[in-house]
Amino acid sequence: MKALYPAALAAVAAAPAAAQDAADAAMTVDQQVNAAFAAATGPFVSFIFAPLPGTAFPWIVLWLVVAATIFTLYYGFIQFRAFGHAIALVRGDYSDPNDAGEVSHFQALTAALSGTVGLGNIAGVAVAVSIGGPGATFWMILAGLMGMASKFVECTLGVKYRNEYADGTVSGGPMYYLSKALPERGYAALGKPLAVLFAIFCIGGALGGGNMFQANQAHAQLVNITGGDASFLNGAGWITGLVMAAVVFAVIIGGIKSIANVTEKIVPFMAAIYCGAALIIIIINYDQIGAAFGAIFDGAFTGAGATGGVVGALIQGFRRAAFSNEAGVGSAAIAHSAVRTKEPITEGFVSLLEPFIDTVVICTMTALVIVITGMYLDQTGLGGVELTSAAFGSAISWFPYVLAIAVVLFAFSTMITWSYYGVKAWTYLFGEGYTSELIFKLIFCFFVVVGASAQLGAVIDFSDAMIFAMAVVNIFGIYFLMPIVRDELDSYLSRLKGGQIRKFN
Repeated sequence: MKALYPAALAAVAAAPAAAQDAADAAMTVDQQVNAAFAAATGPFVSFIFAPLPGTAFPWIVLWLVVAATIFTLYYGFIQFRAFGHAIALVRGDYSDPNDAGEVSHFQALTAALSGTVGLGNIAGVAVAVSIGGPGATFWMILAGLMGMASKFVECTLGVKYRNEYADGTVSGGPMYYLSKALPERGYAALGKPLAVLFAIFCIGGALGGGNMFQANQAHAQLVNITGGDASFLNGAGWITGLVMAAVVFAVIIGGIKSIANVTEKIVPFMAAIYCGAALIIIIINYDQIGAAFGAIFDGAFTGAGATGGVVGALIQGFRRAAFSNEAGVGSAAIAHSAVRTKEPITEGFVSLLEPFIDTVVICTMTALVIVITGMYLDQTGLGGVELTSAAFGSAISWFPYVLAIAVVLFAFSTMITWSYYGVKAWTYLFGEGYTSELIFKLIFCFFVVVGASAQLGAVIDFSDAMIFAMAVVNIFGIYFLMPIVRDELDSYLSRLKGGQIRKFN
């Protein structure tokens, strides 16, 4: 685990017992929150990112790479074969308004995208490029393309094994398909334990990557544009946290329909703002585009400028792509399970668009801006969203303010969707009902304040660890369920070819 503690905390650790109380009192609220948070999560983080024996390659990265490759091959490169049909489904060409479910294909996609298109696309990419060099971008794109197959499998299963209630609401996701489908395949002993374990990790992921990391980086950008070290918000993350928590609560109290109504408007808007800004930077520096792609490909295979060479670029690329698009994690299956459809495979098709939009398009935009401007070399003292902001600001001085708007929107949209993921995991463990949901939503909003107050290192490590732990459980279970999805796929494609699947629009 990286050295995360500020100098003040190191001093506390070394202080004699008689002086420690005084040192504690001198620490800011933010420092005290960070100290407690890092100490509590350190061992778990170290285990998840432990390297393979004799190497520097984290075992969890290999786990994700192998799974995405297997799914890609097993389903015959479904991410490319079904791309066009996925777009038709999102347009509503095959949508029957009388099907069970709560949201449309488009709303389900935007809700899930709002959970993935977040600060991993801005801050996470900056971390990858600053550590792994430009070559990390190539591996991010490759991970995004392969991750489309992982998303296809888990979201198909999410819809197929969801619970549908009399009031029209639904609950789905890995908790349900692990507990229901594994017994069907003769693995009853695995079903319930894996489902419970996933739900626990999902709650942790919701509070970490889907909440605290977002609040943390949103606060960092607000501090950056309001004066940096001289900002009135510097050292007062709890203020940002309280404001964000209040707004988040106002949306999530209405459930998935309220969330989807917001995300279908905010996701296209925030993507347009961010990608538009990135394109302007790229166009301004058009003469550097060739050199940037050259650095990306060179770094991917030679490791030039990367910590750890090619392996360093590959690790950072796959690690940040997985954190950004969550392919294989199982989280998006929870949102997609709410879709109105009687054909589970259709939502699998729709979901494979997520990693493409999230990683292949938006993450690549961020990486190109950072590489083209050269800020990953010049601003070694910056990390996360501050590095991305510096890259945007190097071309046009006021662009960090545009980025600040995008950051806040990205953070907000991610938090409201991950609150839904956390709620469904929570109610799976503790029972459905308004009171149960309200308890989790209040806990979630409390952790918004914690995230804005903690420091980047502790938050990002914990976020990664919890989300990747979800992937361990989810992918292990999916390996046993792959034939179910293949049967669904073969049946649907044969009926589509035979004209039995009719259009409604």
